[in-house]
Amino acid sequence: MTEINKDTDLVIITGMSGAGKTVAVQSFEDLGYFCVDNLPPTLLPKFLELMKESGNKMNKVALVMDLRGREFFDHLFQALDNLLEENWMKPQILFLDADDEVLVRRYKETRRTHPLAPLGLPLDGIKQERKLLDGLKGRAQTIYNTSNMKPRELREKILKQFATDSRPEFTVNIMSFGFKHGLPIDADTVFDVRFLPNPYYIEDMRPKTGLQEEVSSYVLKWNETSKFLEKVIDLLTFVLPHYKREGKAQFVIAIGCTGGQHRSVTIAEYLAQHFKGQYHTTVSHRDINLRKEQIHG
Repeated sequence: MTEINKDTDLVIITGMSGAGKTVAVQSFEDLGYFCVDNLPPTLLPKFLELMKESGNKMNKVALVMDLRGREFFDHLFQALDNLLEENWMKPQILFLDADDEVLVRRYKETRRTHPLAPLGLPLDGIKQERKLLDGLKGRAQTIYNTSNMKPRELREKILKQFATDSRPEFTVNIMSFGFKHGLPIDADTVFDVRFLPNPYYIEDMRPKTGLQEEVSSYVLKWNETSKFLEKVIDLLTFVLPHYKREGKAQFVIAIGCTGGQHRSVTIAEYLAQHFKGQYHTTVSHRDINLRKEQIHG
């Protein structure tokens, strides 16, 4: 028989349409939760069976249930009652609310129709939805009114309340690459270091990489390298806290040279070492294993 984690966290995200459920579920994903958007309440018992069968692989789960599945909504209260009888998990409801005038403004800004009033006024759908959800709101353990919240503020609130481990909220990923192999598509910012002196033209360094002391010392010894690092570190020291404040889960910094073997590897390692005490930092070298096929380093 599969052993069940007695501390399984199950969060049901619900509330008013337009109150921020999309931001909420993205925030739970950043916290490492297994997330399902718009799960019909009638499928909840089957989903719980799958959670049990997975053992400890699904011990943090967030489910979005709202009026997009309104044809199943009558089953929700019965499903919630059944949840309370489960002794192997800690279920809780997060209800997102906002003032009527704020919801109307959000619908007008996005040009969306309300799910309960697709051909009518948004306010009519909002009032009908609020009446339907009144009982569910009364069952919620946590209620957020997002009327005066920006998306990043809602995200920060969720991260603060529901974080269950030491998983970092913001990660700086630094990668090296070679321009001859193409730009990395997942980079947030790219720095080109092809202007730095190239160890490739020194015969005994050619087969080596920036992970080796001989190559890294060569790249770092130049005055232009020192000035470049000074200016890049100054820039990143300024922008990284702002990206974190805006709610980004990670920031990818790509350092490129011709082949991704010497200069970019050295600079990426240097920056990772510099910022590792300030942020959760990772470093990777996309093209370093392609060096045998390179023409330039």
